[in-house]
Amino acid sequence: MTTAIEATSLAKRYGRHGTAALDDCSFRLPAGRISALVGPNGAGKSTLLGIAAGLLRQSAGELRVLGAAPGEARAKVAYLSQDKPLHPQLSIADTLRMGAELNKERWDAAYAANIVEAGSLDPKAKVRSLSGGQRTRVALALALGKRPELMLLDEPMADLDPLARHELMGTLMADAAEHGTTVLMSSHIVSELADACDHLLLLGSGRIRLGGGIDDLLGAHSLVTGRGDLSHHTVIESRPSGRGVTALIRRDGPVGEGWQVQQPSLEELLLAHLRSPEAPALLTPSTAAATDRTAVTA
Repeated sequence: MTTAIEATSLAKRYGRHGTAALDDCSFRLPAGRISALVGPNGAGKSTLLGIAAGLLRQSAGELRVLGAAPGEARAKVAYLSQDKPLHPQLSIADTLRMGAELNKERWDAAYAANIVEAGSLDPKAKVRSLSGGQRTRVALALALGKRPELMLLDEPMADLDPLARHELMGTLMADAAEHGTTVLMSSHIVSELADACDHLLLLGSGRIRLGGGIDDLLGAHSLVTGRGDLSHHTVIESRPSGRGVTALIRRDGPVGEGWQVQQPSLEELLLAHLRSPEAPALLTPSTAAATDRTAVTA
């Protein structure tokens, strides 16, 4: 399996007037990548993850997960949302036993228990008595215990303090590295994404506007400062800087004299594209859907 998720003209509309959360969204997520899913509030990130998890049904188009319809792949997929809907009246031990009953063919009881033990949690403790970080650890143990091929994470650590977030991200990344798990994770914390992810999907206006390996996408852009003609390049964003301008561009050939050129950081790349929603899309060949002609070689 070389593609974990593939969307073709995917659309999802809500309400009487058919408000679009996703609109003609097409992309591929290569298997084995740890991908950041980024976009402004209301961009459709949770909707996309919900469809991939088999919890929502699209209005149009197609989504394939591990080569099958989302519902058919559910046994191989783990989904962890921000609200972490665990049963509050159950103990931690009962929660893990429930995970074993629901995932008999793939459950790794020892591994799930080790994740809980690493947090010094009492298996007899009720879920309702746990802190936010402790609940996240139990939810992560429940998700990873099924040994998924694909992990879908909808900002599950947004409410945690930096230390707890760092510890649990380490657990997740170590599992992905050891087992080759594909991870699609939404987050607003750019430093977290830069440290953990090697792939990016930027969602805006219901479509993927940037998609590909992070190194490839950064290499396709330049941050230039100075004065001169940039009309031969694709200018994503330009703003005054001293007596000249600072601009994020996709270069079409060399930049003329009078410009200082450097590679942008991931934060600079994301902020420029978020501030410029009309900028042309860029999907690298490995990420573009087979029918998508917006793909270019980065």
